[in-house]
Amino acid sequence: MSWLKEHLHLLETGICLGFLLLGGALLSVYPQVASAFFIVAFLIGGYASAKTGLTELFRYHHLSVDILMILAAIGAGLIGYWLEGALLIFIFSLSNTLEEMAMEKSRHAISSLMSLRPDIACRIDDQGIATTVETKDLVIGDRLQVRKGEAVPIDGELLSDFGQFDESMVTGEPLISDKTQGAVLIGGTINQGQAIEMQVTVANQDTLFAKIITLVESAQTKKSQTATFIESLEDSYVKAVLILVPVFILISHFISGWTWLDAFYRGMILLTVASPCALIASTAPASLAAISCAARKGLIIKGGEIVDKMGQIEAVVMDKTGTLTQGKPAVVDSYYCIDKTTVDALVKSAEAASTHPISIALLDYTQGQASLPLQTIEEIPGQGFKVHYQEQEWRIGKKSFALGQHPAISESLVKAIDRLERQGKTLVFVSVDGQLAAYYALLDTLKPESLKAIQELHAMGIKTIMLTGDQTKTADYVAQQLGVDEVVANCLPQDKAAYLSELKAKYGFVAMVGDGINDAPALAQADVSYAIGSGTDIAMESSDSVIMDDLTRIPYSIRLSRQLRTIVKENIVFALAVITLLILANIFQLVNLPLGVVGHEGSTILVILNGLRLLSFK
Repeated sequence: MSWLKEHLHLLETGICLGFLLLGGALLSVYPQVASAFFIVAFLIGGYASAKTGLTELFRYHHLSVDILMILAAIGAGLIGYWLEGALLIFIFSLSNTLEEMAMEKSRHAISSLMSLRPDIACRIDDQGIATTVETKDLVIGDRLQVRKGEAVPIDGELLSDFGQFDESMVTGEPLISDKTQGAVLIGGTINQGQAIEMQVTVANQDTLFAKIITLVESAQTKKSQTATFIESLEDSYVKAVLILVPVFILISHFISGWTWLDAFYRGMILLTVASPCALIASTAPASLAAISCAARKGLIIKGGEIVDKMGQIEAVVMDKTGTLTQGKPAVVDSYYCIDKTTVDALVKSAEAASTHPISIALLDYTQGQASLPLQTIEEIPGQGFKVHYQEQEWRIGKKSFALGQHPAISESLVKAIDRLERQGKTLVFVSVDGQLAAYYALLDTLKPESLKAIQELHAMGIKTIMLTGDQTKTADYVAQQLGVDEVVANCLPQDKAAYLSELKAKYGFVAMVGDGINDAPALAQADVSYAIGSGTDIAMESSDSVIMDDLTRIPYSIRLSRQLRTIVKENIVFALAVITLLILANIFQLVNLPLGVVGHEGSTILVILNGLRLLSFK
């Protein structure tokens, strides 16, 4: 029953075809019975179009192409051409049905996201007993078990020591993601390792997938400027055709000398072939296909107008922290004056109680070491840790804190330290009784795909600019690693917005990429904006699109937009050419009503299929 409701128009079109074939079989033997079958086919096939056209006319005072088709079919019937009228209705109904199916195909490419979230979850209570519950009933703080091969039911935090997850449906990347305790898990991703335990950290309506689906549903209702412009012309176009047809009939009879029957018949053909069906279908299916394709690749675009504008981008402005980089420091270099194992173990023991990002980076770096029994531990705010171990005083932190104002270190070490600091790296020193024991160099490391994204943008002739609130030497080092064209450091949120205005004046059409609250003003001001999916809600709300953590989606979106614009131009030119040729063929009496219908509706189907090519854009 549900299938019939979803495919009612397909069923009506099929019944219309059945009566049309029956009438055709009886036409030479029982012409009156055949005409009755043609009328039934006419009524069944034309019901939906007539209802839509009349509703728009009386409720919204809008003349649509459905009115033209119904009038043409009625006109053909009135002069005895019931076969042609029924054929017109059938092909028009078939065209509408195929258009609906094509649009539904592109919608299904996104709505399939819904099926990635499991309906049930395995919840573990305080006694360790597992029970099956519906995902919609989960609340923040629930402890869940996810077995191997199962989908993570909701966003949360990994409680187990280690897990492996397939996040390709979110990031678009085929590689398995390794996660350690405390890592963020995304609902809908697949557990590819052993069974794990997790804790729910967000409400059901606030999950990443819920936000994606909401954004996509909103995007499907937002049309491109081209589509809006063409649809706004429909009413005027239909009025013009309704005026042109009777004028054409009168001229054909009184000036060209055609009979009233021939003039009226040619008028009905004109009513059919002049309909802008193909023109109207030139943009919407293509835009929806582009949005659907982008969503499957990990890029949520908030409407047809946005995807249409992306192809005009001349420069891309990017935040650094969390956009080009991972957004958290990691140890990228180290130097030891004494035994490495002892130093790492002591650092791990001292930093274990801290939640500072630098402490977390040091703990990640030293996680393979065993903890040491420290005698005392004291945290000096803004400086570091002072601990005692085996009657020795150890210090971990800034250089002045660990080594004093005049450290006794070699000239080569001084040069090495200066070089690391010029690269924007943060140094953490370790000393024992005032003597250097080791140092660690930390840096917010680049995301693996950042360099590839910059290279692809440059290959397309697009300028890249980095705006960051970080210090100049760090920004310069990151820009040098990536090959970014321009760098502006020490930017406050208002500075980013102001500088973006200058860039728009310089380049004409500028995109902004960011992830934080401080990026929101610039994101809102850019011609096109991209928010990183793992960033803040305000950044996602301020942006035109959301990237699921892969910056290569930016050049991808630009190529997709350019292809969309090419396809829409092809469709418009093709549709106008077909309408023109059919009108001329009708004037010179080179086409009859069935051929006019096939040519007109065939062109509509072709432009729809051409637009749907974007579903497989790579």
